Amino acid sequence: MVDRRMAFLAHLAELRKRIIISASVLAVTFGICLYFAIPLLRIMMVPAGHMQFVYLTPLEPFMVKVKVAFFAGASLALPVILYEILAFAAPGMKAKEKKIIFPTIVSMIILFAGGVVFGYRYIMPVSTTWLLAQAGALMKASVSISAYVTYAGWFLLGFGISFETPLFILLMVRLGILSPAKLRSSWRYAILLILLISAIITPDWSPVTMAVMALPMLAFYILSCILAGLVAPKPREETA
Repeated sequence: MVDRRMAFLAHLAELRKRIIISASVLAVTFGICLYFAIPLLRIMMVPAGHMQFVYLTPLEPFMVKVKVAFFAGASLALPVILYEILAFAAPGMKAKEKKIIFPTIVSMIILFAGGVVFGYRYIMPVSTTWLLAQAGALMKASVSISAYVTYAGWFLLGFGISFETPLFILLMVRLGILSPAKLRSSWRYAILLILLISAIITPDWSPVTMAVMALPMLAFYILSCILAGLVAPKPREETA
């Protein structure tokens, strides 16, 4: 009983250490991005074209900088946060599972960055133009800068997460949680899950944006089904 209690307290101490490290790194990246908030804001405004934004309260310009710093700082701190999460879980992993920690982190970072860049360059300008065009001639745009930053931040974050789809699927196949046959036979549930996730992470809930968000995840799911047979553990590995 005493040993279990000591082990539990040791786990809590380890968790506290990982949380403190992650929070400290996030605070540092947030502070750096807050200092460069205006250049980052200019970059974030590019997909909106020549739109003139407004602010509605005296506090809004400062809060906009805080939002920009939060989204950018969280993205920069992501590698450390991912490492701390996996490092906390590592003692309970098997030897073969520990070997894929570093490649998993590197792959997650690359895919997340690729999703953000892809959404920023190719999808967000088209999506923003389409959404504003729905006003027609009856309404005149007067968009709050705070509302736009929230929309852009969650939009890019959503695309970064959507590009992680193949990694999560292939990781579960590699660890034996999913089999290639089960992955292919569950395509109906996968499509429903993809649509649900796209609805949750879509900032404006418009059908067009949801569809645009869902298409990469669907394409990655199909690719994962194709690649699953290559990463699935062989019978000899499972026995070992």
